[in-house]
Amino acid sequence: MGLDVEKIREDFPVLQREINGKPIIYFDNACMTLRPVQVIEKICEYYREYPSCGERSLHKLGKRVDEEVEKARDVIKKFINAKKFEEIIFTKNTTEGINLVANSFALGKGDVILTTDKEHNSNLLPWHALAPKGVTHEVVKSNEDNTFSLRNLENQISKGVKLVSIGQTSNLDGVTNPVKEIVKIAHDHGAKVLVDGAQSVPHHPLDVRKLGVDFLAFSGHKMMGPSGIGVLYGKKDLLEKLGAFLVGGGTVVDTTHTKAQFEDLPQKFEAGLQNYAGIIGLGEAARYLMRIGKENVEKHEIELNKRITEGIDFERVSLIGPKEPEKRGGIISFNVGRTSPHEIAMMMDEMENICVRSGAHCVHSWFNMHKLDGSVRASFYLYNTIGECDKFVETLRKVTDLVK
Repeated sequence: MGLDVEKIREDFPVLQREINGKPIIYFDNACMTLRPVQVIEKICEYYREYPSCGERSLHKLGKRVDEEVEKARDVIKKFINAKKFEEIIFTKNTTEGINLVANSFALGKGDVILTTDKEHNSNLLPWHALAPKGVTHEVVKSNEDNTFSLRNLENQISKGVKLVSIGQTSNLDGVTNPVKEIVKIAHDHGAKVLVDGAQSVPHHPLDVRKLGVDFLAFSGHKMMGPSGIGVLYGKKDLLEKLGAFLVGGGTVVDTTHTKAQFEDLPQKFEAGLQNYAGIIGLGEAARYLMRIGKENVEKHEIELNKRITEGIDFERVSLIGPKEPEKRGGIISFNVGRTSPHEIAMMMDEMENICVRSGAHCVHSWFNMHKLDGSVRASFYLYNTIGECDKFVETLRKVTDLVK
């Protein structure tokens, strides 16, 4: 069963707007997705009906907060097929989840971290920061077409590698890496695997137990949830071995002036008063996606990418990543000659309200390696249409005519 896109679009108020008499075409979903009314209303419900603190408050409003938070934790557990609710840690975003592991995992002098050569800064800088401890960061180079090289991983992995930290789906070009195979190679060599799921969790079916990943981090704002909320999944036995990262109220059972008794999972890692509205809204976003079916989202995005790929004149437009849209999922990243990608993006916005991203997309390391300033990136989601793709192609042709 495919998506009823027109029905879905009714859930997104911003898509009903017009600017200068023209509809908004939102192709910046890899940065942040739009929110459906169901999520907006769930957030408002918290502020209207039980705007209180959970965990510490024993009154009726506080108990309602606790109930809704645990409902959200349970739905996220099901959403990624985690085994236990304790394995779901609420964070601020993917970045915080990765930093939590980087600062809590037992890493020291001589240990090696492997990443790909096109990681988001959030899965690069935390490993740079460990250099003073004697931890080394190494890069596994991609194939010529920007797909992942299992051969290069096999050649580079050694007993010194303690952690392989990898984006499942690239925000640069949409390529999805073979995580299950990567996990097997890593585990065979005694290394653990952390997956940056910011671009995969919202778009593809994902089962942490089938993949075998040790840790997974993702963000709410990329899956129709609120900003400022995310999740770190970790296998329970591994999370229990991690030291506390952020500490303070909510993370301890008791303290004296000299020591503390920390909470069990998941509260051990959820310091301070939590983003209750964000957690509750994220749960609703996960429910929405589960009703739609992420296998339907994935298929729809590839259809949109095919439509645009077939319409682009690649004699004047240079593509980043594989030629086949099936390998790029919901992203197409490109340049038009030597014209600044920012100029292309601004022209498309001015001409037809087409919202795309431009720049280095927080993957400066890859662009510097390839001596490029950046790219234009169009990214799709379940509410985008074939008609919007045709308008995009038509507008891009006009833009390339103007800048040639």
